[in-house]
Amino acid sequence: MIALQKTAAAFGVELRDVPSPDAPGEGEVIVAVDAACVCGSDLHIYEWTSGYGFMAGALPVTLGHEFAGRVAAVGSGVRGFREGLRVAVRPSVVCGRCAACLRGDGELCTGRKGIGVTRDGGFAARVRVPAANCIVVPDDVEAELAALAEPMTVSAEAVATADVRAGDRVLVLGPGNIGQGIALFARAAGAAEVVIAGKHDRARLECLAAMGFEHTVDAGDRPLGEALAPHLAHGKFDVVIEATGAPSVIGPALEALRKRGVLAICGIHAQPASVDLTRLVREHQQIRGSYRAPVETWPKVLAFLREHAALARRMITHRLPLGRAIEGLELARTRVASKVVIVP
Repeated sequence: MIALQKTAAAFGVELRDVPSPDAPGEGEVIVAVDAACVCGSDLHIYEWTSGYGFMAGALPVTLGHEFAGRVAAVGSGVRGFREGLRVAVRPSVVCGRCAACLRGDGELCTGRKGIGVTRDGGFAARVRVPAANCIVVPDDVEAELAALAEPMTVSAEAVATADVRAGDRVLVLGPGNIGQGIALFARAAGAAEVVIAGKHDRARLECLAAMGFEHTVDAGDRPLGEALAPHLAHGKFDVVIEATGAPSVIGPALEALRKRGVLAICGIHAQPASVDLTRLVREHQQIRGSYRAPVETWPKVLAFLREHAALARRMITHRLPLGRAIEGLELARTRVASKVVIVP
């Protein structure tokens, strides 16, 4: 089969002919992939930016950690799954051996492996995954929306981490798919105002406008504070959620945050960020990190996608066959695309 692989610790990826994983191991299933999405992490891997060197020992590896499909084969010891069952896949595989896993707290596993990062992922026709990582997809949730479940769980977790409440004014930094999901969940949480800011991000901000968000800001070459001035004239934000991965926005983010406000960080940063801790202390602000969501969030997000299918579908701007996956990466990398779906 054809797979999109990272083969070397340098810029680039390759479409390669690789063996199909036809025999699941104990506790595993083979998933026939129906749809897989390009993520910002895929772009970091493609570009080989700082912070992804831990992948080197796993290369070559098939990318793709946002995907959904159908169970094609079931390994020994697997219960509750059958061939043809539709599933979305949690990409984080726990080790089962560390102290956290042995006490039943897999969320704190210290030996995780990432599907599509350090073990083969979903940019291929078939992929072997632990059955424990599969979440059953309702029949009325189409494949490309089910593939959105992974990034949408990240967005939902960011909103939960930030503790967005009814009546809050929320600033979302970064209008990519994670930021779009954050905006949706913040609005669903009852935020009185949601402002989404980007930088030279016309296409993705237009996508947000199509989803009903009136307050979008393209800073362009202006300082972020200057670009946000019309909104800051009404007061600082109760919550700021960062989804850019750009360390330079952290300072302006804190400046836009009210006293005792919360800044939640979910972007993956290639470089450290500078923080004025004295100002942070005097403003009594909090910085919280947010990453993957617990397993119980997944069915809730799939239910949200089912209920808001027409809205969520607006996130997807490009659909390409696997043979054009590198083109899809470039569309996302140059911000021409909002969300690219690859159909193996």
